[in-house]
Amino acid sequence: MSKSIIKASSVAKSVLSNETELSILEDISFEISSGETIAIIGTSGAGKSTLMTLLAGLDIPSSGEIELLGQPLSLLDEEQRAKIRSESIGFVFQNFLLIPSLNALENVTLPAVLRGDGEDTAKARRLLQSVGLSGRETHLPAQLSGGEQQRVALARAFMTQPEILFADEPTGNLDQHTAENIIDLLFAMNRDHGTTLVLITHDTVLAGRCERLLTIDAGRLVEQQ
Repeated sequence: MSKSIIKASSVAKSVLSNETELSILEDISFEISSGETIAIIGTSGAGKSTLMTLLAGLDIPSSGEIELLGQPLSLLDEEQRAKIRSESIGFVFQNFLLIPSLNALENVTLPAVLRGDGEDTAKARRLLQSVGLSGRETHLPAQLSGGEQQRVALARAFMTQPEILFADEPTGNLDQHTAENIIDLLFAMNRDHGTTLVLITHDTVLAGRCERLLTIDAGRLVEQQ
């Protein structure tokens, strides 16, 4: 049986807004096993992205507990949580989040450099080749289309061989044809690298490609499939 790689237990998140406590998530509990592909779906504002930030240790719950790779996040400080992210987690975002002044190759090597592994340009070139960007290594983000930028972001996400990949609306800024190509690539790379995929989306067709669905509605987990 696959080991639990993420576990949420009675997780809640609230923030202060105009001196009023605003509840974003309430009583969220589930587990994700190693190697699973799972989609967290719901309408805009349902709390999906907030949940992702909690699962990845980018923020901490107001109550409840999240275990990430067997570690209760409430027992770790920000530096320790950042260490887990740099060692074990990859991210792909809707807005690509490439560094404008770095070329494609430099953007891909960046996670390894930040982790202290050095600039493994050979591996970065192989990853760019695997996403169909051979010959574009020296192009800056502004010289690439949206689809090409997201391909660079995908290559970057796999640079450190993450155990978990979080993809937050990865096709939200792409046209339908480009989006379909990116999703095919995402699932192919995820399969090849044996990564656990947590996909945040409002697109039910895209979500249907995952093995399991979690539906969030108004901050609550309303269905698990």
